[in-house]
Amino acid sequence: MSSGIYILCPGQGAQIVGMARDLYDASPAARAVFDQANQQIGFDLSAICFNGPAEKLNQTDIAQPALFVAGVASFKAAVESGVFDAVNIKAFAGLSLGEYTALHLAGAFTFEEGLRLVARRGRLMQDAAVATPSGMVAIIGADEALVRGICEQAAEGEVLVPANFNSPGQIVISGAINACKRAVGVAGDAGVSGKSLAVAGAFHSPLMQSAADGMKAELAAANFQKPVVPVYSNVTARVHGDIESIKRLLVEQIVQPVRWEQTMTTIAAAPAPDSRFIELAPGRTLTGLLKRINRRLPVEENAGWKKT
Repeated sequence: MSSGIYILCPGQGAQIVGMARDLYDASPAARAVFDQANQQIGFDLSAICFNGPAEKLNQTDIAQPALFVAGVASFKAAVESGVFDAVNIKAFAGLSLGEYTALHLAGAFTFEEGLRLVARRGRLMQDAAVATPSGMVAIIGADEALVRGICEQAAEGEVLVPANFNSPGQIVISGAINACKRAVGVAGDAGVSGKSLAVAGAFHSPLMQSAADGMKAELAAANFQKPVVPVYSNVTARVHGDIESIKRLLVEQIVQPVRWEQTMTTIAAAPAPDSRFIELAPGRTLTGLLKRINRRLPVEENAGWKKT
């Protein structure tokens, strides 16, 4: 792997009340991002990010545009303040929603187009979650084969599938609510831990098919360019190719598992000594996962923003 900057863009679940407030106060570049977003989206998104309430910020249709805006603001603030030089960026990777942040920052589409797409994605996924009682369960301590076995045993004819391959020993499954409840017990019987997650629905599962269908039409009409910096796909764990392939994979991403561990393993193979892995605001989840994959990597969190 060549040396340089590798930017990691967080996904839904990283949101926290107060996120990016310091960015907005200290960085003109970050403030401009939030102000533009507020004007385009038609309500005060920055106020929800900074002040909550948490119940509002955690709604899928709010969290997704909020995280996109916070990530872009973090990037702009970091470049503005000299945390890194954008010309040294070797690749972007984003977890789920974060893949849109990564693609925008790599030049695939404008900020306006990206905000429109993630706002629509959030609404479609929220609607799909409401339509079918569903959830997600984190399985800790199991490999992929064991997790698939847990899903098969607990499903009992309902949807239950692996959804996020996060890091060694951390895989999230997704499906019908009763199947998720059964999976916790099945995991315990198998000698591993299963913990239900506080999420709106079964993301990255077939229960999100209506959202995928809606986004297929949105993406077909969207104006994309080929990224000028490599961006990794959640679905394939490989660098995105042509524009039509990017759009297709973004649709598939909604119903297919996120292969984050595989992506990070590829990126982090034989790192150069002066490489830097930087996670955009507002979290440290992705740098934490990366440390589980390779503890020797130089990782940095919350680019451009430090919580006080």
